[in-house]
Amino acid sequence: MENITKKDGLFRKNGVSYLLSFIMITICFAMWGFANDVTNPMVKNFGTIFQISKFQSSFVQVAFYLGYFVMAFPAAMFIQKYSFKAGVLTGLTLYAIGALAFIPAKSAGVFYAFLPAYFVMTCGLSFLETSCNPYVYCMGSDETSTLRLNFAQAFNPVGAISGAFIALTYVTANLNPTPSDVRATLMTSDPARFEAIKAHDLNILVQPYLYIGIVILILLIAIRLTKMPKASDEGGEEKSLWTAVKQLSKVKNYREGVIAQFFYVGAQTVCWAYIVYYGHHVFHDLDGMADKAADQLTTRFYLTALALFAIGRFVFTGFLKFVKPGKLLSVISIGAIVLLCGVIFADGKPGLYCLVAVSGCMSLMFPTIYGIALNGLKENVKFGSAGLIMSILGGSVIPPIQAAIMDVKGDVLGLSSMNFSFFVPFICFAVIAIYGFRSLKN
Repeated sequence: MENITKKDGLFRKNGVSYLLSFIMITICFAMWGFANDVTNPMVKNFGTIFQISKFQSSFVQVAFYLGYFVMAFPAAMFIQKYSFKAGVLTGLTLYAIGALAFIPAKSAGVFYAFLPAYFVMTCGLSFLETSCNPYVYCMGSDETSTLRLNFAQAFNPVGAISGAFIALTYVTANLNPTPSDVRATLMTSDPARFEAIKAHDLNILVQPYLYIGIVILILLIAIRLTKMPKASDEGGEEKSLWTAVKQLSKVKNYREGVIAQFFYVGAQTVCWAYIVYYGHHVFHDLDGMADKAADQLTTRFYLTALALFAIGRFVFTGFLKFVKPGKLLSVISIGAIVLLCGVIFADGKPGLYCLVAVSGCMSLMFPTIYGIALNGLKENVKFGSAGLIMSILGGSVIPPIQAAIMDVKGDVLGLSSMNFSFFVPFICFAVIAIYGFRSLKN
């Protein structure tokens, strides 16, 4: 830290202050956190409303995270041609369009009508993350870049908790209390009643997306009217995508970071989305609670998990002043692996406690992998960021694999299919731990 000049600091570079810009962009971090965690609990809700399997309902996550993959490099090329701010504005526009598209999807009344809305929304989130992460990374001295990125990312859980709270305490709690098995019977015995219940539930489900669409439009206008300086690496010589990809593929630290991020996003997605299923398994299947009571109790555990994630983000960010990012990443990954052993082998409430605690370990993984992978990329930081955002595809690939295991009837190798399925994130965290150790050698 001694090498930082008087002109450089946490929010200042080359004599330019980025504090106001940092505040405005940090709001975006909270907004995509909201989108992610208002959606995770919806996976089970879609399954209940439309009476589809866990594997089919996981298509919500497939559509959601596919948008990140498809739009990341186009977003980077757009940002290179224009600016980070233009990328942010485009992202907010697509976010708002996707969120408001839930209204016509509800009118269609079929599950697959919601998937394009999710896809468009996350095309916007891809633009936002491709723009905001490197923008924040460049908003001050190079020495404080990872600290600054972790600080901005610390507000992501604030949005995440807000989204999850609304999804669980407003949406899930206000769905028609008719149990899933009764709904399945009504589909054939009384279709009119089934459709009435479905229409009621869809009216509840789409409201958070309608309101967040309006909020995003307001934020879009505010950022458009706010004067923001260009980051120090903007306006340089344009580089072709193919040239950048070839250069990036030769950087071992970056190449392995993309792989680690793929597995991290997959692990985070299943550990959060499937708390709802695991809690239902514990309280309904094992303890014999009614569906509604089991879901209400699970809500508390889900929100506790997100609270641990938020607290861990701030606590572990402080540790980065004393511990190398790679070493900290490895330690918390090993912690997650140990806790997942509890989820897999300690059925019932102890397993659920362990699954909740995993969130504390996950708290710093995304921005730390991001910061390590981008280190030293210089003029390739935009395309490097895009590659890391593309790796969010893990959120599309990993959940259907675990959902397919959960759909298996009976035991798998002596464990319930629910418990056995958590070997999937177990493997993901092992990959991340290895990346953390290997980064220490670079």
